[in-house]
Amino acid sequence: MKKRMIPLLLSLSLLCGCAGKPAEKTLTPEERTQLYQTAIESARDEETNQTVGIITSADDELAEIVFELLDVKAEDMTAYALAVSPVNIKAYGVAAIFPAAGKEDAVRDGLGEFIDRQKESFQQYLADQYDIAREARLETLEDGTVLLVMCENQDAVFDSIRDAIEQA
Repeated sequence: MKKRMIPLLLSLSLLCGCAGKPAEKTLTPEERTQLYQTAIESARDEETNQTVGIITSADDELAEIVFELLDVKAEDMTAYALAVSPVNIKAYGVAAIFPAAGKEDAVRDGLGEFIDRQKESFQQYLADQYDIAREARLETLEDGTVLLVMCENQDAVFDSIRDAIEQA
């Protein structure tokens, strides 16, 4: 009798262990875009929020310009919030992108090219902006979000955005 109970008890303990895990919430593209926008706005100061807009739709009048600057395509992204400095005197770019299926490499490569162009642009004439571009962070988060942060205090901004996304 005891020998028959051991497999039963093992099966029950495995089932009980699985029951304690919370179900992972799946966000719609619209919910994810709103999450990204809110996370970016919360991580920035009021002046930056007022001067550097966040692109969340291909219908935005500046979307094509920002896509080109970041070297990304609308069809490669399921959800996104993108912010790039409108002037070439500041190394600034923040992008949270949920890539379309199979497009993570294309998104990461495009953002990597943006970082490289910013470093080249500032290397010879604005050393402080070159340092910001050189220290840019580009990572893929656990949920698949590709996050680029290139700005002053990039570690704090990156951590703030990452934490907001991961806690959703």
